[in-house]
Amino acid sequence: MPDRLATFRWLTAPATDNVHTPLGDVFSVSFFHGLEPADVAARFEPTAAAVRSMTLDELHDEVAEFIEETDGDDGGGYVGITRIGEWSVAIEPCGRHTALGDNLARLAQECEAVAVGRHDYAEHAFLYAVDGEIVTAFTPHASVNRWGSDPDRLKEPMRRVGLPLTATAGKAAWDTRWDDALPKAFALAATITGVTLTPRSFDGPLLVAPITEWAQV
Repeated sequence: MPDRLATFRWLTAPATDNVHTPLGDVFSVSFFHGLEPADVAARFEPTAAAVRSMTLDELHDEVAEFIEETDGDDGGGYVGITRIGEWSVAIEPCGRHTALGDNLARLAQECEAVAVGRHDYAEHAFLYAVDGEIVTAFTPHASVNRWGSDPDRLKEPMRRVGLPLTATAGKAAWDTRWDDALPKAFALAATITGVTLTPRSFDGPLLVAPITEWAQV
């Protein structure tokens, strides 16, 4: 039987497999509809003084240096932004600032936004925001527990990608939800945005902005 989530499993592969998981085991990806990368960068760094163009490898180096300087207490410190279709897509290596509700609400002023956070040592996250308001949010392995101004707004696309809407019993069902939860969250993001991330999505130049002075931990 075909694996419907195969396209998204590279985003959830073990962090030791550097070929298939170039983003690591802690990162957030956020999508902003109708905004250019410079517009998104300005929401992180309004003065534009510290915004630079980098490759993904250079961004990883910058993040590694920041983590070494801060002992990892404030995430990765930077976000890299590119344009894919109608959406600007921001990658935050080693961080989850953009996948926190208050932060995404602030970033999503006058636009539609989606964020997915992977955190292998805490909790993953999915958030959907419109015009500065979190509409639907949940932890992917517990998608029955949704919050926001309209927790059921995404019920149909959630159903299509296989995210549970009601509680089910049994350890086997829980294990399946856990293993597939994050790929399903990225599949849901793709359903909303039309953007299916691939290992090459961030190969081009990224507009990189610092986030530590802006974001809330």
